[in-house]
Amino acid sequence: MDTVARRHVALWLLLCSAMVFAILVVGGVTRLTHSGLSIVEWQPIVGVIPPLDQAEWEATFEKYRQTPEYRLVNHKMTLDEFKGIFFWEYVHRVLGRLIGVVFLLPLLYFWLRGKLEPALVPKLIGIFVLGGLQGAMGWYMVKSGLVDDPRVSHYRLTAHLSLAFLIFIAMFWVALDLLSPRRGTTHDAAVRSLQRGGFWLTVLVGYMVVSGGFVAGIRAGKTYNTFPLMNGHVLPPESFIIDPWYLNFFNNMALVQFDHRLGAWLLALLVPWLWWKTRRAAVSNRARLAAALLLVVAFAQIGLGIATLLLAVPVALGAAHQGGAMVVLGLLLWLNHELRLPQYASGRAR
Repeated sequence: MDTVARRHVALWLLLCSAMVFAILVVGGVTRLTHSGLSIVEWQPIVGVIPPLDQAEWEATFEKYRQTPEYRLVNHKMTLDEFKGIFFWEYVHRVLGRLIGVVFLLPLLYFWLRGKLEPALVPKLIGIFVLGGLQGAMGWYMVKSGLVDDPRVSHYRLTAHLSLAFLIFIAMFWVALDLLSPRRGTTHDAAVRSLQRGGFWLTVLVGYMVVSGGFVAGIRAGKTYNTFPLMNGHVLPPESFIIDPWYLNFFNNMALVQFDHRLGAWLLALLVPWLWWKTRRAAVSNRARLAAALLLVVAFAQIGLGIATLLLAVPVALGAAHQGGAMVVLGLLLWLNHELRLPQYASGRAR
């Protein structure tokens, strides 16, 4: 695989990563505007075409009228109001299909033209399969809110959100590998320590994504809208009122929000530590830049999360906070990748 081909494939994957970021933000708006249950059918092909005239809009609205959300929550909704929530769910679904097309067609082109090295093919096919699972999970999530309770399952929502982040990780990491191939291991103890720290910090961000999914799923951000304490408590006394006890970690607003806050406090401590260690180690200027940007963006994300909480999750801040998580993750992946490049094999930065 020549250098030009590697760069073209990497740029294509970075474009797809940006599209995943976009659908994540749109998905956040869709959830926060309660638009996710407005389209009650899953039609991967014909669903690309929205209602085009008054009769089609009336027929679509009538299908929504049969749902628990309309009967129990939105029974006074007009057709014009329905069009507002339909818009966000429609954009979310069409963007998902567009990502599939933008990923699949270039994949086939690069593959048939012999532009992909053999080891890369299964990775790209795996990403495509994950994308298909993501679409199926999205509909499986929506179905949970079309029965008795007009809310989607917070377990399915968290799985849907986590899959989006997993797809982003896979795309972005493969693109980084194509732009700067990793070879060998380092014997520099300081760099190896940074590599371990970067890995575990990535795990922590993954925990934040999952816990954030549960916060969003049970709307825990609408409660305990104080900081740094939770209505005067470090850990609210009602944090373990559900039986059996382990369900509190998923269904109890107090404990779910506390868990997410705990992750934020850990980030506030560990990101500056990683940045300081990066400044003192024999690493490249790009690694130091990635660490510095990570420090700034992580604290901006924490500040955004606090503002979102204090204001009881307004749509703009909630969507920005969700997108900010992916920005933090992207910078952390870049830093992790930089710390694993071959220039560190001798313990000296290039």
